Amino acid sequence: EVVYQLIGGLKSSMGYCGVKNIEELKKNTRFVRITSAGLRESHPHDVMITREAPNYSTSH
Repeated sequence: EVVYQLIGGLKSSMGYCGVKNIEELKKNTRFVRITSAGLRESHPHDVMITREAPNYSTSH
């Protein structure tokens, strides 16, 4: 399950960055660190969740 989640995140980030492989991802991207407040703000908020998705948890 953990590996499945990691692969999904990697594929998603490669799509956001427009790269075709991990080598391009390493060469053509830059990691930007954000604060915990920025992370909370970047997620949907003020939304009532009626049923939590099995692959996403809101309790971070």
